[in-house]
Amino acid sequence: MGTATAAGLLIGFGMDRVLGDPRRGHPVAGFGTAAMRLEEFTYRNDRAAGVIHEIVLVGATAGLGVGLHRVVAGRGVVRGLGEVALTAAATWTVLGGTTLAKTGREMADRLESGDIDGARQLLPSLCGRDPEVLDADGLARAALESIAENTSDATVAPLFWGAVAGVPGLLAYRAVNTLDAMIGYRNERYNRFGWAAARTDDVANLAPARVSGIITTALAPVIGGRPADAWRAWRRDARKHPSPNAGVAEASMAGALGVTLGGKTEYRHGVELRPTLGDGPVPRVADLRRAVRLSEAVQAATVLAAATAAYLRRR
Repeated sequence: MGTATAAGLLIGFGMDRVLGDPRRGHPVAGFGTAAMRLEEFTYRNDRAAGVIHEIVLVGATAGLGVGLHRVVAGRGVVRGLGEVALTAAATWTVLGGTTLAKTGREMADRLESGDIDGARQLLPSLCGRDPEVLDADGLARAALESIAENTSDATVAPLFWGAVAGVPGLLAYRAVNTLDAMIGYRNERYNRFGWAAARTDDVANLAPARVSGIITTALAPVIGGRPADAWRAWRRDARKHPSPNAGVAEASMAGALGVTLGGKTEYRHGVELRPTLGDGPVPRVADLRRAVRLSEAVQAATVLAAATAAYLRRR
């Protein structure tokens, strides 16, 4: 029912705006705990074991979504209200846009006040960089790049899949993205076992990342940027990035802001030399605040587009 899905996406987005992430018993945290326990039995240092791990967890989550939908699939008004409520609850559960923006603003506040130690303590909630080796500019850049990538991952992508596949799409996408964050690494333990999680996440984000890039480009004037600059940075630089999707999100954001992202990137597991994206100076605190404003604008535009698509698709 297209109207119910559209209404549920809008209401769930509003709940995320008002309430943020659930404070206790977050279902995503529960999924993560279940995934770690399953890993004790499925882990082997090979790709086949990782494929099985991925199929079991994502399949079970998608199946849960289908089962919940069937439970509320009554008739008439009851069915409509049940679908709206279920879609709204699922949307609120899987979105992370409000927490992302709040954390970005808090990071800017700490950097602006000179609280470098506090900013370093906050950074792990945004990304996996090593905060101890970063100065104020490095912290601002790390936070900005995380906001660019997670605007797509934490809001655009789940809303996209919610519009395409309803509640099962919302839940399955969050399972895919969470597993990538947990095991999709190229380190000694997960290089082979986490291969399936990383590749599945890449595929799931191919279309949403480009939707995010289009909306970011179109909304560049919201923060004083030019769509032409965002488009040029995307087309010229995104392919340089090791991720086929993060490159789109970060390059379009860099172009919209008129800054340069990338360069030396230090993680706890080592150092990567990332390609540069965009033109202009390295980002400062003011640019981080602009990125948060643009992220929120992209999120709002995306939920309107997703609700419209859901309504029209079912019609």
